[in-house]
Amino acid sequence: MRARGCGLSALLLLLLPLAPGPLPGRAGPGALSELRVRVRLPDGQVTEESLQADSDADCISLELRKGDGTLVTLTADFRQEVKIFRALILGELERGQSQFQALCFVTRLHRNEIIPSESMAKLRQKNPKTVRQAEEVRGLEHLNMDVAVNFSKGAQLSPHIHNICSEAKEAIYTREEDVKFWLEKGVDGSMFEVLPQSADLPDLQRCKLCLDRWKPCICSYSLSIEWYPCMLKYCKSRDASGKVSSYKCGIRSCQKGYGFDYYVPQKQLCLWDEET
Repeated sequence: MRARGCGLSALLLLLLPLAPGPLPGRAGPGALSELRVRVRLPDGQVTEESLQADSDADCISLELRKGDGTLVTLTADFRQEVKIFRALILGELERGQSQFQALCFVTRLHRNEIIPSESMAKLRQKNPKTVRQAEEVRGLEHLNMDVAVNFSKGAQLSPHIHNICSEAKEAIYTREEDVKFWLEKGVDGSMFEVLPQSADLPDLQRCKLCLDRWKPCICSYSLSIEWYPCMLKYCKSRDASGKVSSYKCGIRSCQKGYGFDYYVPQKQLCLWDEET
């Protein structure tokens, strides 16, 4: 249900005003701030989502565990204009997979996709036990990840890639259109490698249609960020002289799904993408 009005009682989360000293629970200005929020998944299960903000590094991170055990992380690097999605997917040992499989998808971070890190660092919950659902469901975004990112050089794109994608060294993907944007900003192009596409390999199929587990194919993977602060809310106040001013008084929450298509050298790396 959407929160109505701008009164604090209607807001799920509050934005505390700037204080002269350190905020409660923080080591001091610019320190890492963490918030834990209970959210409901599409299957009805409730999970805990962790939101971290580092205003010094100008980045935020959201992490939640899906019903099937997959750990999904979104990191927004505002300084470099980079968004990093990571999925740690539990493997199917009986089908020859390792304990878990890691994927990283790196895309351009656009303005106003998510609230700034300094605002995220000031978020506080009014009712920590409340199970939250997003006020706004944003449309599913399909992304063709047609370029691989070299892990050893990825820190030039964003310093967070080294830590976040360390388990996915051979599975870091981005898009050619985002690469063009970063190249214009002076990023070293040698970290990118264009992946084979259907036009290059006429018999390249989608993995769900491929019968041979050891053949290359185009894999599809979907993930969803169930709850995140996507916009700031503003309230108005009037002083003694009647002058009206606005101030930050809360957030609007969103849910957004993403679908990624990317090349894999063998279907064994994409066993979830099968017709049932």
